[in-house]
Amino acid sequence: MIHAIGDKAPTIDPTAVVHPDASILGDVEIGPRASVWPGAVLRGDYGPIRIGAGSSVQDNVVIHGAGPGSYVGENCVVGHLAFIEEAVVEDGCQVGVGAKVLNGSRMGAGSVAAAGAVVLPGTIVPPDQRVQGVPGRVIDVQNPTREQIEAWAEDYVEAANRMAASLP
Repeated sequence: MIHAIGDKAPTIDPTAVVHPDASILGDVEIGPRASVWPGAVLRGDYGPIRIGAGSSVQDNVVIHGAGPGSYVGENCVVGHLAFIEEAVVEDGCQVGVGAKVLNGSRMGAGSVAAAGAVVLPGTIVPPDQRVQGVPGRVIDVQNPTREQIEAWAEDYVEAANRMAASLP
């Protein structure tokens, strides 16, 4: 489902893949080769949402655009059931399964929010670092590496194209 909210309509690059069971609402921009999987909701009603080239927004992810908006950089993997609210996720990041990245937080390039982590409002995760736990704390570990995350993102580009080819 793709719908405008007021005068704000989604913009989706023609090379992006959005599953028909995803909901893309309002001021949302999805970049080249990005994918949005079944059940994901991207709601840009109170602020913009931008998804960078080659990024994967997986099943049942919720991204809400509030305040200055929510931004996911290029070649990121946003895992199943993750939640992003008014936050910045820079290039080459992984937001793990069920992780929450909250208002005003920023994940530096190549950083990881581990599965189930809660990145509290205003938290700055340095590049190539990992945040884990509830509440999340930054640890000086690069696991997985930015290169691994970007390779996974590329795998999802290919998987999304296979999915798109099989859709009616």
